[in-house]
Amino acid sequence: MARIFLVEDDMTVAALLRHSIAAQDHEVMHFTDAEDCLGNMGLRPDIISIDYNLPGMNGIELMQKVREADPMVMVILVSGQESREVIVEAYRKGASDYIIKNDSLHANFANAMENLSANVRLRKEVEVLREQIIDRHKYSSILGNSQAILKVLKLMQKVEKSNIMVLITGQSGTGKELVAKALHYNSNRARKPFVTVNMGAIPEDLVESELFGHEKGAFTDARDRRIGKFEEADGGTIFLDEIGEMTLHLQSKLLRVLQEKEVTRIGSNKTIKLDFRMIAATNRNLINEVKEGRFREDLFYRIQGFLIHLPPLKERGDDVILLAKSFLSEFCINNRMNQPELSRETIAFMLKYEWPGNIRELKAVIERAAVLCENNTITPEDLMFVTA
Repeated sequence: MARIFLVEDDMTVAALLRHSIAAQDHEVMHFTDAEDCLGNMGLRPDIISIDYNLPGMNGIELMQKVREADPMVMVILVSGQESREVIVEAYRKGASDYIIKNDSLHANFANAMENLSANVRLRKEVEVLREQIIDRHKYSSILGNSQAILKVLKLMQKVEKSNIMVLITGQSGTGKELVAKALHYNSNRARKPFVTVNMGAIPEDLVESELFGHEKGAFTDARDRRIGKFEEADGGTIFLDEIGEMTLHLQSKLLRVLQEKEVTRIGSNKTIKLDFRMIAATNRNLINEVKEGRFREDLFYRIQGFLIHLPPLKERGDDVILLAKSFLSEFCINNRMNQPELSRETIAFMLKYEWPGNIRELKAVIERAAVLCENNTITPEDLMFVTA
């Protein structure tokens, strides 16, 4: 349960917002002006919903004041303003979400409040997270005992049951899709679809159809109706891998889908309401992409609901050997081969090597070394040969 302040001078809108979250069992207090809200900050609200057009002070100004009083408080701005500049300014100044007053206000506000209240629970449990025992059975597909990977597993365990969007960052080959799958299959959506889309592998002219679908005859090659990936993921999870590869045009469309939780197939005027959780991943620095104008700032703020960063393999210490032995065993069983040993010199070499291709490179190196080695022992020369 979260303590929520509603700052709204329109009593009809305030009643609608209160009704939107009635089923979520929060403690809600309503204020009609900024002064009353600021005067009650000593009650330590978790979330504050602020109307953008308040008398005497706009919502962004009030947001800055409440965050000065309590930097941990999360703020939702509710506004009739649809200007991109206003929305970007709101996120830049610290808004956790921005809800537009339209026909979807009821549903969008309830969804935003559910996600932020999940964040409240995460924040309050941060000290417990450090001490909590990780249920490794749930994450058996993610090998490793290093502090770097244990930190990732703790974060996953805290966020798995939430519907909050997750952004997974890290170099290529660090296992981002593996983490996304583990989050899905340990979530309340586990019995529903897990749909993966590699944004870097789809031709630019087909991406929109791939994501949102199309009707028969919508364009020259549209011989049949096609269901898009978002529709396929209804009730489950959609994983957008390498989201940084999306064009600006498509980013705009994705932003609307995330805001409204609905899609419109190409060639149709009918909107389709959906229920999905989105997990995104990228090996790019999206902050730099925003600065360079290649990634929309408003979309960036929207997708970074909960950040999980995967460490490069070179920072995972002895996990390298644990992973190598696992890959070696799996490869030899699948190929009906005797499993060779890793010599001491090989282990020392592997621990010093930087693995620029991360886990993906390690797997390829080990499998090829298993074929190349002699006398049932993998030597550094075998590794040097395949990594040259």
